[in-house]
Amino acid sequence: MTPAIKTAEKAKIPFQVHTYTHDPAAASYGLEAAEKLGVSPQSVFKTLVVALDGASLAVAVLPVEHSLSMKLIAKAAGAKKAEMADKQVVQRSTGYVLGGVSPLGQKKPLPTFLHDSAKGLETLYVSAGRRGLEIELAPQDLLALTRGTFAALCQ
Repeated sequence: MTPAIKTAEKAKIPFQVHTYTHDPAAASYGLEAAEKLGVSPQSVFKTLVVALDGASLAVAVLPVEHSLSMKLIAKAAGAKKAEMADKQVVQRSTGYVLGGVSPLGQKKPLPTFLHDSAKGLETLYVSAGRRGLEIELAPQDLLALTRGTFAALCQ
């Protein structure tokens, strides 16, 4: 049981956990999840942690087949610039390994921004805290649990 699943259970929101066998040779964790779960890549979201203005951290949650715009995440977070956070910093601050970072149940709650394409989805899939484990939940529940906001994150 991961902190992400415990967070959803504690909040008593509807969710489903999906598992698959992770292939270490997979080029993309998110696209692998979509393929192995048999769902559209538009409904599988990756969790990326960025450093803002070289100091604070924020979380961007976006569809796996899209690329994060550093300008847009900086703008959404009210920062001048953003860059991908250092791997060790991500693991220390979230408590998760790369490829299994969940927006839920992180050690230190971080400002979270969900790509606005999620507005049109009934449910979406995000990592449940380890590779090969996804949690399916409503975008509104994800935002409530992370105190997140919708934002334009991709060009």
